[in-house]
Amino acid sequence: MYNSHYLYYNNNNSGKTAMNNNFSGSVTVFHGLLLPEEGIPAGYTAIIDAFQLPAPFPYVKMAIGLKHKIVQKMGWHLLTPRHQPEHTLRGHLEFALKYEGVDLCVLKKLFEVIDTCEIEEIVQETVTGSYSRRIWFLYEWLMGTQLNLPDVKRGNYVMVIDPIQQLAVLGERSKRHRVVNNLPGTPEFCPLVKNTVHVHTYLSMDLKTKAIQSSSGIPKDVLARAAAFLLLKDSQASFVIENEGSSHNRIVRWSNAIREAGKTPLSKDELIRLQRIVISPSPFVRAGFRIEGGFIGEHDRGSGLPIVEHISAKSEDIDSLMNGLIAYHKRVIHEFDPIVAAAVIAFGFVNIHPFSDGNGRIHRYLFHHILAEHGYSPPGMIFPISSAMLQRIDEYVSVLRAYSQSILPFITWEPTQDYNVRVLNDTIDYYRFFDATLYVEFLYRCVQQAIEQDLPEEARFLLKYDQFRISVQEYIEMPDKIAFLLYRSLSQHGGRLSKRAREHEFAELSEKDIEYFEDLYNQLFG
Repeated sequence: MYNSHYLYYNNNNSGKTAMNNNFSGSVTVFHGLLLPEEGIPAGYTAIIDAFQLPAPFPYVKMAIGLKHKIVQKMGWHLLTPRHQPEHTLRGHLEFALKYEGVDLCVLKKLFEVIDTCEIEEIVQETVTGSYSRRIWFLYEWLMGTQLNLPDVKRGNYVMVIDPIQQLAVLGERSKRHRVVNNLPGTPEFCPLVKNTVHVHTYLSMDLKTKAIQSSSGIPKDVLARAAAFLLLKDSQASFVIENEGSSHNRIVRWSNAIREAGKTPLSKDELIRLQRIVISPSPFVRAGFRIEGGFIGEHDRGSGLPIVEHISAKSEDIDSLMNGLIAYHKRVIHEFDPIVAAAVIAFGFVNIHPFSDGNGRIHRYLFHHILAEHGYSPPGMIFPISSAMLQRIDEYVSVLRAYSQSILPFITWEPTQDYNVRVLNDTIDYYRFFDATLYVEFLYRCVQQAIEQDLPEEARFLLKYDQFRISVQEYIEMPDKIAFLLYRSLSQHGGRLSKRAREHEFAELSEKDIEYFEDLYNQLFG
């Protein structure tokens, strides 16, 4: 059996004194992680440590430095001693909300192990305070149960999520707590995105307008040919990413599916239909959502035991998670930038891994689907996102692994007789609540590359190739396919016609003809 070494906090003695004793003092190494300088863990990092919560630490961990300077380095953000919170649960919760935003996974795990009286006491101390009401709302929203507290009668409404810190929807008012629930999802699925400098910069770039502008100067026939080539290139790349060879027919089938992206509303039935397009009929692959466990990784060659890199969601959780994912899509589709929505939904999908096969390609299909829904790309154009990912394959794998590796210590599993995995504990929250910021930033980089590099480069190539073909055919009459063969031979040999081509395919050409074609190629393609 494989499991985490974390222990649940058992709060037998409520009150500030007991909680005070749980929080760490200053350290230079914390859970094996080196701090840039000595500091006192604070916020979510301190709460996870104090209550030994089965939750991953935030990507950026907060601490209080001993010097009067702010340090951001090595995955830590150290504030000055004047920012030191009170060493109580309330103190660190308020610090976390103020400086880190909302972390639903940490909060859910915390609420599961502390007595409800603790939260009620925090709220009652300052019932009109904005942090208290946000904590109160989040408890009831996450746990699906009401605390023994009367409705708030006065006070201004406050946002559950600070939109300066994290991306949020407009939301709706909760009269009971006098807060605006601007969470982008539901308790079934609600990843969050930090409004980092990178995210903020990308949002202000308006890549959709750039995409339209980049294609506006390209002749329509050239744009159509570029679109067809990039679609094929993207389909091929998606199979390569999966380390799969694939027949021409499968690539064409998948290209046709991507071409229709955005035209059919996202639903569980639509995802199952797509899976049937992705996978060839096989007695070894079951269509539809998994009814068994799943993992990504290898098998030990000797014992056959799983070597796990990612554990998929439990099969009994898939229905709830997919309902949540589709509800999230409906809630954010008209409020979030499409690239943000596409990243959260597509990476959320692949983390869940609802199918026994085909998850990776459907994950990448979802990028196209959501961008197409918004008319993000020029008419008839599909951005080669999979191709951009293939060019950034190490970065892509790193982004995928970052979260998978962070939750593995909290998943208890055992190998099955058929060399699969069986998850033994409750893991659904790890697939519902996660920080999707790295996913969003990565997808922005891929789309930016497609808009600023891949599309213009393909259009420039086609314009140059057309000029090459026309010049060749004006010099000597030949069919298009022979002109392409000539170009291909020159491109494969550094602008020179190979000895084999001179002796076989183009044996009829004189040295003067060959010299003309070589000069023409090098002038255009250099």
